[in-house]
Amino acid sequence: MSYKAINFRQKFGLVDEQWQPKVIAEMNDYQFKVVKLQGDFIWHDHKDTDETFIVMEGDLRIDFRDGAVHVSTGDMFVVPKGIEHKPYAEKEVKLLLIEPRGVPNTGHGGGERTAANDVWI
Repeated sequence: MSYKAINFRQKFGLVDEQWQPKVIAEMNDYQFKVVKLQGDFIWHDHKDTDETFIVMEGDLRIDFRDGAVHVSTGDMFVVPKGIEHKPYAEKEVKLLLIEPRGVPNTGHGGGERTAANDVWI
């Protein structure tokens, strides 16, 4: 067993593209993913799981059909399962996602914005 802390700054330095989550750790069946975001994403939901957003740097808005939430540096928000949402970031946001292994970033929506799953850095 190797004992080494995960450094977020170093991991974010390995991420060049946006909207492409990368796995940095697992706990039980949950993955911790870093991702950089900017601009609009697509409307989607995750029918079977909640999704946790932790903003490491920047300001994120998560739109819902009936409102929105602003999540800033140091803030966390959990989108309940089955709730349609659309992340938006005017400027680049560095984000930590926590969700079960195998969950596609576009939920059941699919399409060209769907990132490869289970990509480790």
